[in-house]
Amino acid sequence: MARIVSLGAALQDVYLIDHDDLTPIVMGGTTVLGKVAVGSKVDIDKISYSVGGGGVNSAITFARHGHEAIFLGNISRDPAGSLIIKTLDREGVDNSYVNFLERKATGVSIILLDTKTGERTILTHRGASEQFGNFSEDNLDLIQPDWLYVTTLRGDLDTLTRFFKKAQSIGTKIMFNPGVKELEQPEKILKLLKYVDILNVNKLEAARLVPGTVLVELFYHLNGYVRTVLITDGAMGGIAGNGEEVFRFGIYEDTKVKDSTGAGDAFGSGFLAHIAAGYSFKQSLVFASANSTAVVSKIGASKGILTGTEKMHPMPIQKI
Repeated sequence: MARIVSLGAALQDVYLIDHDDLTPIVMGGTTVLGKVAVGSKVDIDKISYSVGGGGVNSAITFARHGHEAIFLGNISRDPAGSLIIKTLDREGVDNSYVNFLERKATGVSIILLDTKTGERTILTHRGASEQFGNFSEDNLDLIQPDWLYVTTLRGDLDTLTRFFKKAQSIGTKIMFNPGVKELEQPEKILKLLKYVDILNVNKLEAARLVPGTVLVELFYHLNGYVRTVLITDGAMGGIAGNGEEVFRFGIYEDTKVKDSTGAGDAFGSGFLAHIAAGYSFKQSLVFASANSTAVVSKIGASKGILTGTEKMHPMPIQKI
């Protein structure tokens, strides 16, 4: 098994779950929460507490798969931070490199979830996960990881560059799943892709980086920058290639979506967890899709994460 560092956000997720008041409706071409009027009081059917953030979600995937998972992120010494630490301990994730910020609260997301549709709206206070400049890339010298898995650093390309250069200098491979703030700087991100071994984006994110409107076109443009590229397209599946093989794939199974939070994290980290365990490129794509499907079938970004020991059934996937 591999030693994998997850660099990214840590959040407490607070779910406000309802079966009728949050039903989405379309107004003026935009889907909005249905029955929540300004100044009203809304009775919520259920409340649930969980943990989230791309760094935490991916670290849990790696740990459940049997890898040595290390989480590197910012929290505070508050109840939300305590919940995150307890969860990481329970999952077997090394949290000894966590930074505790004194003047910031741990990030919290309030997730308004409609149980009928699985649609959700997220209100996020990022708090300690708003900044990443305090991270030291020298931690990689101490850890000597096989892989560095990076989710959004809220557009902090200076920190991103420091970690990418350090990882390359010590022979650590990099998988990168950029966020909105990174994609607002496409020219700079494209220059950083020379350090990246695996790039994971969705179709809309790919179109922010390179020209193209269809998956194949986007894939081959990005493949000029990174050898291994994964592009997902929701219910349409996706496309992926590693310089030797290219696959067009569908979804693992048609399941009722209870909560789509963490689906992207589950796909990307699921792929790396499987490929780092020695599985083939195709097998890893199947597991990534299965992991994402399992996550959206439960409420919470980490509850449905698989262990890698499950038997996979066939799914639509074709070499092109």
